Amino acid sequence: MGAGDGAAASAPVSGAAPAPPPRSYASGARILSIGIASTGVFTFLYLAFASHVLDKASYSRISLCWAIMFVILSVIYRPIEQLLSRTIADRRARGLHGHPLRTPALIQAGFAVIFAAVALALRPQIEHGMFNGSTALYWILVVGVLAYAASYFARGWLAGHERFDLYGGLVFLESTSRFLFALAVAVGIGSGQGIVGLGMAVAPFVSLSVIPFAFSHVAHRRLPPELEIADAAREGPAHAQLEEAATDLSLRHGAGFAVAVVGIMFAEQTLMNGGVLIVAASSGRAALTSGLTGFVFNVMLIVRAPLQLFQAIQTSILPHLAGLEAREDPQEFHRAIRLTVLAIAGFSGAVAIGLLAIGPPVMTALLGNKGYPYGRIGLAVVGLGMGLHLISGTLNQAALARGRSTLASVAWLAAAGLFIVLVATHSIAAEVTRVEVSYFVAALVLCVLLWGVYRRR
Repeated sequence: MGAGDGAAASAPVSGAAPAPPPRSYASGARILSIGIASTGVFTFLYLAFASHVLDKASYSRISLCWAIMFVILSVIYRPIEQLLSRTIADRRARGLHGHPLRTPALIQAGFAVIFAAVALALRPQIEHGMFNGSTALYWILVVGVLAYAASYFARGWLAGHERFDLYGGLVFLESTSRFLFALAVAVGIGSGQGIVGLGMAVAPFVSLSVIPFAFSHVAHRRLPPELEIADAAREGPAHAQLEEAATDLSLRHGAGFAVAVVGIMFAEQTLMNGGVLIVAASSGRAALTSGLTGFVFNVMLIVRAPLQLFQAIQTSILPHLAGLEAREDPQEFHRAIRLTVLAIAGFSGAVAIGLLAIGPPVMTALLGNKGYPYGRIGLAVVGLGMGLHLISGTLNQAALARGRSTLASVAWLAAAGLFIVLVATHSIAAEVTRVEVSYFVAALVLCVLLWGVYRRR
């Protein structure tokens, strides 16, 4: 290669689009927080109304369906959301045109097909073994999981383009449409677990109504055809080679990134829903009919509601950190992590104090106790564990932005394995207390491990 070729390869490509100016991370998180905070409220109201309008056995089955559905969604779909968000943000920060969607779409479709095949093959076990013969809940689970494939793909695309207004609108429409089904039962328009559960299947379809607005925005920003041709001519072969290399990178590493995030999401859902599933499996139908499954689910709502709220920050911080990593700006990278961790620490401390002071009466008033008493110390312990969980989520996004997804996955899976061992081996006699303490210990171990990944040079 001659001197001229070397200069061309090392110099910036003249036709390449300049990197878009970075949006304020705080501004993006603030916009998204409004939508997701509202989403958290309506999700909590959906479950609270369901807890009050259904008997103990029916609510336990709804809780079980919810837990199973969102474990599956997080494991098979959220990795693609994270992959899209990180890849698109990185390419935008480097000024590259276009964002290849084929690999993420193929992975997403493959996961959906595998789920459908497994669900149909195991229909008797799911319908009768888990839902006590409820055909409605079986099909709600199947249809809902398949519909969410498109919803999570859209979330990744919107997050990568920092369209947090539409992302917030998507999840807001999802939660409000789901809540309306529980409200319909509460006011007497419908009745039974089937109507309440139907909201879980309808919600992802409603959420996709924001997609036309996203595409209209993209179409509005496109150059006229004659300018696109001129722009492509200026870019020349060097830019085409750069695009081809970036596409090859996505093809080679996209699947590996997705597999690592599958492990992360599986572990996170184990921490959030594993207690419910283990109690249901160990006690069998007795846990459903006695209301114990629903009660454990209600206790872990202390984790679920704040996690949904802080999903706004975690969704906006990944593309932000990926952009900083691409621009090699370590000071801003560490500053974003530090501010987020401090905010979470203050929030979780306040939640733990509140639960210690007035947790049991408030939880009973909002969700009912299903025949079991709430313990102040146990609720406060879960509140502290929630804070550690949120900090771990922030450190996890830093790991993903730096390309350390495999190390992060190992940390999450180790913590999840510890949680399962502590809950399943009856380390504490009382089942609810065992879940509460095991969650705190696992979240603490996870936070320490991910801090080690974050500080690793």
